[in-house]
Amino acid sequence: MRLTTKGRMAVVAMIDVALHGKTGPVALAVIARRQRISVSYLELMFSDLRRHGLVASTRGPGGGYTIGRDAAAISVADIVYAVDSASAEPGQRGFDLVAPDDQRCLTPDLWSSLSQRVVEFLDSISLKKLVDEQLANGVKVEAHEQPARRTLLPPTRVPSARPKAPNSVFELGKFQAG
Repeated sequence: MRLTTKGRMAVVAMIDVALHGKTGPVALAVIARRQRISVSYLELMFSDLRRHGLVASTRGPGGGYTIGRDAAAISVADIVYAVDSASAEPGQRGFDLVAPDDQRCLTPDLWSSLSQRVVEFLDSISLKKLVDEQLANGVKVEAHEQPARRTLLPPTRVPSARPKAPNSVFELGKFQAG
């Protein structure tokens, strides 16, 4: 597994959901606007995050994503692993710092140890800790917002100007009599 831009963006998006998801699901369009990440990129990341149980999704109007479990129980390593695990070998939770078949590498133990330390470090940082740091730094959490939607109103019916005239022979007799 590697530390990629996708992993960094996933951590940013998870912090956003944790900050703003306390009042209800957060739509990907809202996260995309706040974090300047494309919606399609977020959709790919959030499908991986949902598959690993880190977020829960709500469908329909007012839907979006919420944190799947307690933020204190989610580590940065969990987030990075969830979105980058497709590129990792099964069961591998370390980071590729050197190619395993690189014959020129004279210090594989050094890189293996460093990889393990990176995992331990990322495991030691919880999502809750990152959210608390953001709040301490003065990040404002605005009221729950939904993506801007185009409201379609039914067409207004203008009453037609009908002449006050009879519409049948029988009505004609009544009309002339009255």
